[in-house]
Amino acid sequence: MIKIIMGLQGHGKTKQIIELANTAADVETNCAVCIERGTKLTYDISHKVRLVDISGYPITSYERLKAFICGLYSGNFDITHIFIDSLFKVAKNDSIEETENFLAWLEGFSAANNINFTITISADENRATDGIKKFF
Repeated sequence: MIKIIMGLQGHGKTKQIIELANTAADVETNCAVCIERGTKLTYDISHKVRLVDISGYPITSYERLKAFICGLYSGNFDITHIFIDSLFKVAKNDSIEETENFLAWLEGFSAANNINFTITISADENRATDGIKKFF
């Protein structure tokens, strides 16, 4: 399952992802991971959630982000939920078309490996295509 939280900056997306990640840490018995660019969530996310600062890795495209996610999962098959805060910043790409293609790939990866994804996107919801809106 993929859930997208999309809206302009300042609309509370990060607050929502913090609440969802902390709830997952309390409810799920397996591993949850939160990917962000920087360390702003360090004190907001439960210590039970593996927090990854993606800026320490050479992620410069959706292709590299796919490889990173595959690597995360291959290193820990107990991951049941991955949170990504600010997808455009994490992937260093704000192309709606490429985002839609990434989400289509992620949907298959999610189903094949039984992993839930919750992702925030900082952009006007009116920019979302039907391929993105289906995850709202």
